[in-house]
Amino acid sequence: MDTEMQTYLDDITPEHRPLFDRMHRLILEAFPDASLALSYGMPTHRTGNRKLHVGVWQHGISIYGWDKDRAAGFTSRHPDLISGKGTIQLRPQDATHITDDELNELIRASLTA
Repeated sequence: MDTEMQTYLDDITPEHRPLFDRMHRLILEAFPDASLALSYGMPTHRTGNRKLHVGVWQHGISIYGWDKDRAAGFTSRHPDLISGKGTIQLRPQDATHITDDELNELIRASLTA
């Protein structure tokens, strides 16, 4: 892992670390060969030509790069999490009501070729 990525990961606040780790774990469980690198200043998981960005911000995490059509099931159940065009904002308190299966649906819709 490069220094910039390690610094990013080390700087995640304890309040948001469990949520980031949960997303990272679910991505790697679904796509064990996914690469992880910084892109646009945030951790980006890549499989083939598909990418899923997971940035840590003051509110929690934001997820970018998901396919609007493929993720319609997730986004229709959680429309309040969509912020702006192509951004899902997930706060720790929101994530407690979202199952791993639902997050896996979003991850698979985003990273499956």
